[in-house]
Amino acid sequence: MTTIQAPKKRRWFRWKPDQQWEGYLFLLPSFVGFLVFVVLAVVSSFGLSFVKWNLLRPPEFVGLANYIQLITTDRVFRKVLVNTLFFMVTIVPLQLALGLLLAVALNQAIRGVLAYRVIYFMPVVTTIVAGAIVFTFVLNRNFGPLAALIWKMAEVTGLPIQPPDWLTSTRWSKPAVVLLTLWKNTGFTMVVYLAALQGVPQSLYDAASVDGASAWQRFRHVTIPMVSPTTFFLFIFQMIGAFQLFAEPYTMTRGGPAQSSLTVVYYIFQNAFEWGRMGKASAVAWFLFAFIFIFTLIQTRLQNRWVHQEMD
Repeated sequence: MTTIQAPKKRRWFRWKPDQQWEGYLFLLPSFVGFLVFVVLAVVSSFGLSFVKWNLLRPPEFVGLANYIQLITTDRVFRKVLVNTLFFMVTIVPLQLALGLLLAVALNQAIRGVLAYRVIYFMPVVTTIVAGAIVFTFVLNRNFGPLAALIWKMAEVTGLPIQPPDWLTSTRWSKPAVVLLTLWKNTGFTMVVYLAALQGVPQSLYDAASVDGASAWQRFRHVTIPMVSPTTFFLFIFQMIGAFQLFAEPYTMTRGGPAQSSLTVVYYIFQNAFEWGRMGKASAVAWFLFAFIFIFTLIQTRLQNRWVHQEMD
């Protein structure tokens, strides 16, 4: 007679006497920090999005009122969404293109290439405040060197050109923020592309040259496909960064003029810490999470159409 034994329950964690527990102790501070500053903060933010709270009075439960207000009556929220989308569709492609071109140029065996790489990477380690101060001076319409150069060109050529009012014009405030962001972050893109270019086999370029491919054809049919996984990573990384743009408009334009450079994260900051609307700020934060999740999911589904996959 045979007996049927009940299947054993599988435990997700089982302590073994000979297990090295010291490693878990080293992980414990990071794990506690993750629970407190990430998990607890996310859960609290979700709960706060359903209340009205100004930090001075007890929270008042309002249900979906914060979300409904953002969708139906908040014109500023629509404006910051448009501004943020503008920054995403301008900054991400320009940053990818400039970073790849710089990487290809600095991947050549030229004299002083290491010095050029350091120069182009230096803005990445520069504080955004220092960069914003420099750009505020350079782009100033009254005494900035760029404006002086344009006035000089107009004088020499006789053309009726004038320097744009970068920082106080609703038309030029967003391009000013784009310029600062490109200057700050393109060096990082260049370094990542440089690492990817080091992994492209030289035999592919040699084979293309034997077939009579020109430099542009080798770049188009060899370089771009081979670095496409890196392009996909950078695209997702920079898209999330563009959605979370805050320091650049905060330090240069304060979101103005007339909210023309106000972003979603800046709007969260204003609601939470300037106006004391913690519930509304949390609702905006969850809208931002939803946008990032949807855009990332779409790009992940579309990657098979343009990302080169290595086959074993």
